[in-house]
Amino acid sequence: MIQATGPAVSSELLISTGIQAVVFDFDGTLADTTPSNEQALRAALCGYGLDLDHGWYCAHVGLSIHDLLAVLPGGRDLPHEEIIRRSRTLLLASLHMLTPITGVVALLHDARRAGLRCAVASGASRVLVHPGLDALNLRHQFTAVVTREDVVRGKPAPDLYLTAARRLDVLPDRCLAVDDAPDGIAAARVAGMHAITISNGRPVAADDARPTPPTDAASGRASGVA
Repeated sequence: MIQATGPAVSSELLISTGIQAVVFDFDGTLADTTPSNEQALRAALCGYGLDLDHGWYCAHVGLSIHDLLAVLPGGRDLPHEEIIRRSRTLLLASLHMLTPITGVVALLHDARRAGLRCAVASGASRVLVHPGLDALNLRHQFTAVVTREDVVRGKPAPDLYLTAARRLDVLPDRCLAVDDAPDGIAAARVAGMHAITISNGRPVAADDARPTPPTDAASGRASGVA
């Protein structure tokens, strides 16, 4: 999670700045999943004699589990698919304990009441994101839900956010990305979106999260990123 001290973000501010859509990350942004994700991965790795360092995990929290395992020290030769299966089994079994991040969900409801289109752009698998949204009773709030299976590259590449913007039929520079992780903020910036982060459970402006004008290739306008 990025630490920020900026002001809280309101729907009035979004409308006044020309924002037409809001794109939310899921893990650690809409849902308080970071501790349970870490615990599940640690448990899945335990049988292979590898401990998951808390500091390392926090530094890589924006990556999908596939991408995490690809860069995990000592994890290269482990059976990744089996570890992912075990981790997901534990997470699905605990969905009934899933809790929302109330400040972010409040922003979602404000945005919907203001007529803004909303989407999810998550580096996690749809087998976790869709049931997670259902557990929080939020899936009906989103026009589009984009997950890791929908793109070639995960965060910090811009693909997830660009695909969400395309499915919403809104230009990236008219979208606001809400993401708790440095890799997610980086992805939003490369996509050309405005971006805010999460601090103490509320969305706040991040001084280093200003939109970067994308090239045609990065924006997906010419390349048709799926």
